[in-house]
Amino acid sequence: MESSPLISIGLPISLFIIMIGIGMTLTLRDFRQVTLNPKGMIVGTLAQIVMMPLIAFIIAKLLGLGPALAVGLVIIAACPGGTTSNLFVLLARGHIALSILLTVSASLITILSLPYFTNYALQLYYGEGAEIALPVGKTIIMLVAIVLLPVTIGMVVRTRAPALAQRVEGIVSIFGGVVLLFLVVSLLWDARDRLLDLLAQAGPAAFMLNALGVGLGLAVSRLVGLSQREALAVSVELGIKNGTIALMVTLTLLESSEMSIPAVVYSVMMFLVGFVLVGFGRRYIPSPTSSQPLKAEGAG
Repeated sequence: MESSPLISIGLPISLFIIMIGIGMTLTLRDFRQVTLNPKGMIVGTLAQIVMMPLIAFIIAKLLGLGPALAVGLVIIAACPGGTTSNLFVLLARGHIALSILLTVSASLITILSLPYFTNYALQLYYGEGAEIALPVGKTIIMLVAIVLLPVTIGMVVRTRAPALAQRVEGIVSIFGGVVLLFLVVSLLWDARDRLLDLLAQAGPAAFMLNALGVGLGLAVSRLVGLSQREALAVSVELGIKNGTIALMVTLTLLESSEMSIPAVVYSVMMFLVGFVLVGFGRRYIPSPTSSQPLKAEGAG
């Protein structure tokens, strides 16, 4: 599976298209609004970039995961949210502008943080003399090419052709979900001979990471005084990860299908947790009227 051209070529191209879709949801005005009240961005970004990988290290230690699964768990924890998290926040009546900006900010910081945490995990679990390592320079270049560049392209399209961006945005979001679903099914089929054993090993770890991420988002957000809608956006961003990036790193850069298992299992579980959060939000957060969303988004 790891040597398939469909993965090595198709996955980066698909991720490029998905990130263009994220860029199409943004304007420079969104960034200006966040600078007026940056608390949600600061809390959410720090939790995604720093706290989630630390939680993954703790879980791997507590459960005694093998090296490949432990590294894979750290990689999915270090990944940002994606278009799927934005969709869940929208459905749950959370703060959609904050969700989108958290996705973009975490995606950009991931360019540097993901190689760091991945190599630290490889050294920790495989030893200093391990032959396997993530090529930092190549990883940064690839992440710039499939994160920073397409997001910028999407923002330019949104600025110059907003009507086109609005039409294409929904298509790209659906495309992202289809790509992730295809990858998950393909990897599960590829590992079918060892599937039950791998699920038994990675399942509890993936569930704990997901549950602790969502709980952390809600708890920390309310602790610092964020609104319900902002807290929901942060918790969804921590729980709904961009599994496509994790699969790209494990399959195309590290060339390890076993390291990809935590990302695969997590990607399945996060949808279930996401629907729980949607139910929670729609029950406890009032539906905004047609004149309220822009004010609420700008004020957050």
